[in-house]
Amino acid sequence: MKNKIAVIGSICLCLFFASSLLAQEKGDTKNYLALSWGQVALHMPDEWYGSPEALSVAETVMACQQDAGGWQKNKPYHKLTDVEKMAVSAHHADIGATIDNGSTTTEMTFLAKVYSRHKDERYWNAFKKGYDYLLEAQYKNGGWPQFYPARGAGFVSYSSHITYNDNAMVNVMELLKGIADNTSPYAQLPLTKEMKEHAGKAFNKGIACILKTQIVVEGKPTVWCAQHDEVTLLPANARAYELASFSGAESLGIIRLLMQVQQPSREIVAAVNGAMAWLDAHKITGFSVTRVPDANGKKNTVIQKDDNALPLLARFYDLQTGKPFFCDRDGIKKSALTEIGDERRNGYSWYNAGLTPLQSEYYKWMQKWNSKA
Repeated sequence: MKNKIAVIGSICLCLFFASSLLAQEKGDTKNYLALSWGQVALHMPDEWYGSPEALSVAETVMACQQDAGGWQKNKPYHKLTDVEKMAVSAHHADIGATIDNGSTTTEMTFLAKVYSRHKDERYWNAFKKGYDYLLEAQYKNGGWPQFYPARGAGFVSYSSHITYNDNAMVNVMELLKGIADNTSPYAQLPLTKEMKEHAGKAFNKGIACILKTQIVVEGKPTVWCAQHDEVTLLPANARAYELASFSGAESLGIIRLLMQVQQPSREIVAAVNGAMAWLDAHKITGFSVTRVPDANGKKNTVIQKDDNALPLLARFYDLQTGKPFFCDRDGIKKSALTEIGDERRNGYSWYNAGLTPLQSEYYKWMQKWNSKA
């Protein structure tokens, strides 16, 4: 009898966790505090953005907007306590607005979603301030820095680089494209014709920058680095373990963005074809990345033989040899993941399996546009 009760209890517990996970995937309004800020800001059911909970979060988002117009990064605005909210908003005049880690674009899209359900002019004003910030932050060459305004001496030097890392610039351009094309949720905003036109021009300048920064080897366009020097446009270093390289991660988002251009030029078609060919030639097959416990029971990231695994792309490829490399905080290149220390080996994303789904999109795109090649 006890065994039956135990079995029934285990089944109930499994069903509870399964239903909880399913609810989170669907953006269950009751469990929104358990979700990430990105999930809450962008992926809740449409009707939730008119709820009292969403309006309360919107107050926090507006209170935490920087004077410059953007937002700080890595702030879970949907669950900040009053004390935490005061601590963030107290630094509203600091130089700290950024597009890193989805910042600013996420908050702006959230406010647009809330405005579509509750036409409070304050939401629009905060969105408009963010819009002005993004346009002001764009370089004349079309790129965007990670932080704006420049943070000056004493801060990380790479924050002024044109930043593709973690899709920073791609996120900005997708938002501006949504404004220019008048798509949801931006279509519900009181955007003027001039604002849409300016967004479109900024997007086109961004595309031009992407084409100019694409790494060319022996006359052939390849991929991009995670960040490029804002003056020379050449691949540039960021953190000590993020050396200038061919990027097997950020290039995916850039290619997908280029394929969204409605009437791609010959230059865009050539850029996409060249990048996809490079990634295909440098994919890693027959291996998968997993986490296994070591002798002390601590999870360790390893790459292991797996004939059924999707192709992998390394995060970084050497600019001279085209081979994958790995770095610890000492900035010294290593040829294998096992050669770097535990902290960076397990605390960073060194591989991704994003090539296969992108190839599916590319083949459809290629059939339509390769006549321009």
